[in-house]
Amino acid sequence: MVQKDPACMSSMSKPLDGVRVLDLTRLLPGAYATLLLADLGADVIKIEDPRGGDGMRHLPLTGGVNVYFDRLNRNKRSVTLDLRSPDAAPVLDALVARADVLVESFRPSTARRLGVDAAALRARHPRLICASISGFGQDGPYAERAAHDINYQALAGLLRPPRLPGPLVGDIGSAMTAALRIAAALFERSRTGAGCALDISIHDAALAWSMFPTPVDFPPARYNLYETADGQWLALGALEHKFFAGFCERLGIPVTATVDEVRAVMRTRTRDAWLAHFAGSDVCLTTVHSPAQVAADPQVVARGLMSTPGRNAPALSADTDEILENAGIGAPERARLRSAGVI
Repeated sequence: MVQKDPACMSSMSKPLDGVRVLDLTRLLPGAYATLLLADLGADVIKIEDPRGGDGMRHLPLTGGVNVYFDRLNRNKRSVTLDLRSPDAAPVLDALVARADVLVESFRPSTARRLGVDAAALRARHPRLICASISGFGQDGPYAERAAHDINYQALAGLLRPPRLPGPLVGDIGSAMTAALRIAAALFERSRTGAGCALDISIHDAALAWSMFPTPVDFPPARYNLYETADGQWLALGALEHKFFAGFCERLGIPVTATVDEVRAVMRTRTRDAWLAHFAGSDVCLTTVHSPAQVAADPQVVARGLMSTPGRNAPALSADTDEILENAGIGAPERARLRSAGVI
């Protein structure tokens, strides 16, 4: 999804112009974090395994588009580097020397084994901001556990009564946290000259969402989903009395109506008939979109929220030669590394 530029950002300059970010992450959280930085002007270099790259490259297409990879990796450049090879260390070090930020998403022990943990990197490059996005953070009894968003939400108490999750709130929440903390760290470095290590936990992000659950204690008639005569649904969020009073007045029912009474009335007309009936009314009533309907919503279209501005997601290794050349790794050495499968 497009992140709308603040009014203070002109088309010629963005807040993170000149900031270079090395993105060693895989899958959603890290990719979305660095997308936010790229949209703010950062030069994001995506470091991928030469044997296929980020796993998101191979997800099924939707309408001919790899929705996850293409939307999450626009405005980035791609370099392939096998971090498991001993020959990769000097190449990565040359890239880190020219970078402001490095973002990785390995388990703590894996990052140490690959030499991309904050302690190892910042020992050589003290100005580097190293952001580590992991499932449970860098410490604690779960630090090395394998998990995905459903597990973080389950542990955070978000799936009661037991149900499958909707939005990937842990992944997206941790990505936003990472981008915010990286931006703050860049500001702090401008004052002190020193980089830092950032520990971002997906579980922590999911737990933050559990502090603000769905307001189940609100009057259920005012805050609910209602089925219409044609099997479609409308969402009512009339928490304030003025909204619910206006809603009930348009329905011709008392404000003391129960949820069952409202349901019975709402089932007497189709969704579009109700939308026409409530047109111009200030009652917090909206349609319940399917994922396919979201892109055609007039508000989404008007704000260009599903477009992909800037450069498309890069092809795997599209920028390897240019970036390594600029880092001082000449053509003969690149040829050797390529023949060895390191790049």
